[in-house]
Amino acid sequence: MGSLPVLAATGAEMATVAFGPHTVSRLIVGGNPVSGNSHVAGALSAEMRDYFTAANTKKMLAECEAAGINAWQSRADRHIMRLLHEYRQEGGRIQWIAQTASEYGDLGRNLGEAAALKPIGIYHHGSQTDKLWAAGRIDEVRDALKRIRQTGALAGVGTHIPAVVDYIETKDWDFDFYMTCVYNLSRTAEEAARVAGRPVKGEYFHDADREEMLERVRRTKKQCLIFKVYGATRQCATEQSRRAAMELAFRSAKPTDAVVIGMFPKYQEQVRENCRLVMEAAAKGPAAG
Repeated sequence: MGSLPVLAATGAEMATVAFGPHTVSRLIVGGNPVSGNSHVAGALSAEMRDYFTAANTKKMLAECEAAGINAWQSRADRHIMRLLHEYRQEGGRIQWIAQTASEYGDLGRNLGEAAALKPIGIYHHGSQTDKLWAAGRIDEVRDALKRIRQTGALAGVGTHIPAVVDYIETKDWDFDFYMTCVYNLSRTAEEAARVAGRPVKGEYFHDADREEMLERVRRTKKQCLIFKVYGATRQCATEQSRRAAMELAFRSAKPTDAVVIGMFPKYQEQVRENCRLVMEAAAKGPAAG
């Protein structure tokens, strides 16, 4: 059995928030890069899959813990669950927030396998939430939340569509948190073309979406875990652009909210930089008060 790297802690202590009975860092590391989901191009997704061997995944998680990031949001699939189990066997203590894995086709079996790893939260996959919304079957998500509750984990709803939050806010659903994407990636190709004013190939990242979803984050009393802050690298050209994107999120984030950032540290250090940007944005934004 291997051992985890010992890393020096960063300077400022990472801010934390309550997450039900748990405590999580205001920066949560995301799982998309580990799963090879770049939301950019097939070549980058393949490069992420090649890079994130078990060893490199565990190394990144250890660096996150050393920097004060104490939670990992990732898919409840067998690949991720195997990595998490191995990481914990070797001494890792990171908490897990699980996304349902729709490919199981059996929610109960998926939740049962995930629950064995004691996630602190489980949320209904945002893309699946949005598909049910488009099909007029959104109330099926409410039924799924009841099943998530039975695992003992906090229950959450993921979505990319502000109107989904609006709908849920008018109902008396029993759940604990939202996973709110600041880009609406659930538009049809026709809808995306209308918004863009041109044909769109693949996912369309429309910057104006950010303010629309962040308005919902600000208004809801539910805790929000805010993701795609960097637009899956589209806001990452410079440190200034990354800082601006983070500050935008924290201008709307409530004091109870956190951000989820996927990291791909193949070419440059990202863990400590993201910690610094989150701490600076949290101190500057209204959430600091």
